[in-house]
Amino acid sequence: MAGLCRDCATLTEQAACPECGSPRVVSHPELLTLTVAHVDCDAFFASVEKCRRPELAARPVLVGGGKRGVVAAACYVARLHGVYSAMPMFKALQACPDAVVLPPDFRRYAAVARQIRALMQRLTPLVQPLSIDEAVLELAGTEALHGACPAVVLARFARQVEQEVGVTVSIGLARNRLLAKIAAGRDKPRGFAVIGAEAAALLAPEPVRLLPGVGPALARRLAGRGILRLGQLQALDDSAARRRLGEDGPALARRARGEDDRPVTPDHPTKSISAETTFNTDLTATRDLERQLWRLCEKLGRRLREQALAAGGVVLKLKTARFATRTRAARLAAPTLLPELLFAAARGLLAREADGTAYRLIGIGASPLLAAALADHGDLADPQTPRRAAAQSAVDALRRRYGDAVIARGRGLA
Repeated sequence: MAGLCRDCATLTEQAACPECGSPRVVSHPELLTLTVAHVDCDAFFASVEKCRRPELAARPVLVGGGKRGVVAAACYVARLHGVYSAMPMFKALQACPDAVVLPPDFRRYAAVARQIRALMQRLTPLVQPLSIDEAVLELAGTEALHGACPAVVLARFARQVEQEVGVTVSIGLARNRLLAKIAAGRDKPRGFAVIGAEAAALLAPEPVRLLPGVGPALARRLAGRGILRLGQLQALDDSAARRRLGEDGPALARRARGEDDRPVTPDHPTKSISAETTFNTDLTATRDLERQLWRLCEKLGRRLREQALAAGGVVLKLKTARFATRTRAARLAAPTLLPELLFAAARGLLAREADGTAYRLIGIGASPLLAAALADHGDLADPQTPRRAAAQSAVDALRRRYGDAVIARGRGLA
């Protein structure tokens, strides 16, 4: 059976690599023929922080927003203590009191992600980013270019990322996107897993939550129908799946069998842009909530402008002191990427929710997303918007030159 050394990319049929002696050899009957890869960076934010702070290499590191926020990333040392991403920070520190907590530096993470993305694009033009730290690649037809099969090319890539960038990646290799993603999560960190023709048998005993897209609510609905394992879904034909699970049932059963016909699409569109913050103490006063909302609208406007997108509507998110989430949405009269117009729409939504309830979090998102070229043209009834857009361009130029703090509106000051 064909095997691949994950450390030096040597092909071998031995249990240990004959070239470097590494025992990290992955073997599979289809290793040399599969072409779809899912690449996922290991504990990305925490890994970037450890890379620029080598003294933290052996320490548990958490990236997040303070004691009332949540864990954005936990290194694998911290995960040994039971800490995981999205855990409330106070619970993470109870589980791992010696953890080093660092504030997120998203500009740095984006720069490292672009560096890794550039290395991916040397392998194939078919790279579809899925988030800042993961992507799916189609390497069919690249053997002549690289002089090696996709598995070897991917092992070389993983080693190059580790040596040149300083973070590690886990790779899943399969015949489609779904199986590649599942494979990438099977052997983290520094993983390289392969799933081939054995997919259905491999998935059958697994819980339904293993399937991407099956969250807690859907898992509870399936459990209510007596379905706990993927094998139970696999056994349903289309008519039975539709009868028991509704119109989405047949697609769910096919995915449980490892079937997926989605192509790798490099120009995958951005689906949402948002910004949110968790307060150090609960807020109830409308003025205090509006001040936080304005700062988020500025951040959202900047993110929209950076991606040449505009908001066709706004989505307000609030989380109460008891962790209940309220979501409110409104369409805009015209697309915009200007903070004051985003704020005006969101402020109206907030006014109806600022009823004395104590809130711990506020967020603002843009939905639907439209092309920036459609935004902020104004009309006879609104001659001021183009002037606002010109003023925002001037503010952006000042901040690029002198920093974000060089100019601010009074409503954002404490």
